[in-house]
Amino acid sequence: MRRGSEQVQDRQRWIVERAIVLQILSGDRGERWSRAELAAELAGVEAAVLDCALTRLQDEGVLRRSGSEVQASRAVRHIDTLELIGV
Repeated sequence: MRRGSEQVQDRQRWIVERAIVLQILSGDRGERWSRAELAAELAGVEAAVLDCALTRLQDEGVLRRSGSEVQASRAVRHIDTLELIGV
């Protein structure tokens, strides 16, 4: 059984990952975002938490990273175009 603190951490990670994906797909700044731009948009998120979330999303194939630039993967962009991601 998982402890309460682990469940809270999982929930926080989920919230940050979701916020990153929604921000990248928002189209506010085009397809590419810098890590600094994401950090500014997600004010209050610790740098280590942001980096962990970006790494996990990259590992899962949700986004691509090149240097400090971040963008949605082609598959995620296509799913968004098909309007299958609804918020």
